[in-house]
Amino acid sequence: MAWVMSILVTRFAPSPSGRLHPGHAYSALVAHKAARAAGGRFLLRMEDIDHSRCKDEFAAAIEDDLRWLGLDWDGPVRRQSAHMDEYAAALARLRSKGVLYRCFKTRREVMAESLRAPHGPGLVYHGPKTALGADEEAAMLAAGKPFAWRLSVRAARDVLGEGWNRLGFVDLGHGPDGEHGEIRARPQTLGDVVLARKDIASSYHLCVVHDDAVQGISHVFRGQDLFESTHMQVLIQALLALPTPVYHHHKLICDAAGKRLATRNHAASLATLRSNGVSARELLQRLGFSAKR
Repeated sequence: MAWVMSILVTRFAPSPSGRLHPGHAYSALVAHKAARAAGGRFLLRMEDIDHSRCKDEFAAAIEDDLRWLGLDWDGPVRRQSAHMDEYAAALARLRSKGVLYRCFKTRREVMAESLRAPHGPGLVYHGPKTALGADEEAAMLAAGKPFAWRLSVRAARDVLGEGWNRLGFVDLGHGPDGEHGEIRARPQTLGDVVLARKDIASSYHLCVVHDDAVQGISHVFRGQDLFESTHMQVLIQALLALPTPVYHHHKLICDAAGKRLATRNHAASLATLRSNGVSARELLQRLGFSAKR
């Protein structure tokens, strides 16, 4: 079910849309420590496909912050924005399998449908009850109506056949509810996710699956907030005949009030901590790591 290389290869893959905070630092430190302890490789990837939010200055600042923490990485930094043709080819492969469809619904329309659905509110979209007719779809395209390419979970299940029942991954860490070890994948819980839009020609799910395979990632260390995403990514791996890494979902770093550190929650950045006189040694100790400097 899971694929393991003889050499541990992992990565830290931030989005350069802002400065790193201690939660990011913890994830990078966990992955780096595992790679170095195993004599493996630690790679740095910039997930910068969102050109409206990602900036070169943030990417440079991330590298600076990692060096301040005492981290190094192997090989050149992979910038996703330089590989859009690869993601387009992966998207075309999925289209050829008949598992993608054009969705013309707006975010507001998807939310409205979700509010009426039995699974409760959110942005989980389980696809149309009936597919658009060819003439109706052609008319919408001719009118220039924007659309997103969504992955049909129902179609994917049909394509995989018995392989659907073998979807799974190994988690050496713990999911939000204590999940550990051999885990059966449940991609249907995320619904029909978006894999490409008009303004962004690929999505996080597709890019990360492709890049992990291209870079030979054997182990993925990341926070429990991405545990549910793993279920969808395992499905995409199966559809594209790509290997499934071993996963290690680690605890999330929270503030004094118990709230998860996140940029949207205005978590203090490493740059802010540095300007306030916090040393790298102090931060490492706060996060539970010994400082060898």
